[in-house]
Amino acid sequence: MMSPGDGRPRCDWAEGTSARNIEYHDTEWGVPQHDPSVLFEFLILEGAQAGLSWTTILDKRSGYRSAFAGFDAERVASFGDNDVDRLLADAGIVRNRAKVTSAIDNARLWCDLDDPAALLWDFVGGGTIRNAWRTSAELPASTAESLAMSKELKRRGFRFVGPTICYALMQACGLVDDHLVTCFRS
Repeated sequence: MMSPGDGRPRCDWAEGTSARNIEYHDTEWGVPQHDPSVLFEFLILEGAQAGLSWTTILDKRSGYRSAFAGFDAERVASFGDNDVDRLLADAGIVRNRAKVTSAIDNARLWCDLDDPAALLWDFVGGGTIRNAWRTSAELPASTAESLAMSKELKRRGFRFVGPTICYALMQACGLVDDHLVTCFRS
C-alpha cells in the first residue's frame, strides 16, 4: 500500500494512521535493539498496551518517559509507595494499578538479570527472524518463541509478559522482522 505524501509502500497497519504511527513504523518498528534500556522501555510500554491500542501508548510515550525516569531500570526499581501514588495520578500514562506496579516489580527483576538483552535475544537464536508476510492478517499474535519467552519471564516473576505481549516486544525491538514484503522497510 502507498502512504499519502511520500509514495512509499508501508505495512498496511501503518497506512492511514497518525503521523506518529508512520514515524514509528518508518524509524523504529523492527529495528534490532540490543540496548538493555531500550528493551526495558518496550517491556514497560508493551505491558501498558495490553487491552489498548498501540496508538494510545505512542501518544503517551513521552509521559511514560518522564514518569518512569527515562526508562532507567535501576531508578524505576527503587520506586516506592509514594511513586505508585504519583504514577496513578499521572494523566500522561495509563493509570492502571496492576500495570504500574508490574512495571516497578519488573524493573527490579530486570536489574537482577546478568544480561537482559542476551536473555531476550536467546529466544530467537541471537539474530532477527525475518518473515515474509504479504498482509497484516498473516501476522501471528504469538509464536513458539514468544511463548517460550513468556514462560521464562513468568518463571522469573515478571508480570504482563504473556506470549502476545512478548511477540509485540519482539516485533518492536527487531527480534523478528514482520515488515510486509511489499513494505519499503523489508
